[in-house]
Amino acid sequence: MIDFQNADFLKLRPVGNDSFAGMIQPMFIEDEQIVGSFQGMRDGVVFTNKRIFAINVQGITGKKKDFTSLPYSKIQAFSVETAGMLDLDSELELWFSGLGKVKFEFVSRADVPALCRVISGFILK
Repeated sequence: MIDFQNADFLKLRPVGNDSFAGMIQPMFIEDEQIVGSFQGMRDGVVFTNKRIFAINVQGITGKKKDFTSLPYSKIQAFSVETAGMLDLDSELELWFSGLGKVKFEFVSRADVPALCRVISGFILK
């Protein structure tokens, strides 16, 4: 599993939902669908209607990958920092029961408030 205490997902930019679909769809449960996909240099984050997948690409060739499933049901709180005039990046911090804080940093064109609405819809039911 990814060491979230020492690793942040930085400079995530929106990508097509098919970018990571082939990698993670074999792990989907019934009726699971991708809501949004984001990619950093090599790593990725995929939001589904059931959970968040954090994808850590490892090694020189990138063939080895670490997939961490973060279920919405374990989120206790979240925090959003939106882009400003000088700081163009947005941050999303999620606190998971039994795991602690997970931090994602998005480029300015990522619609982080929309992600928060999605997350809120799943955890506030």
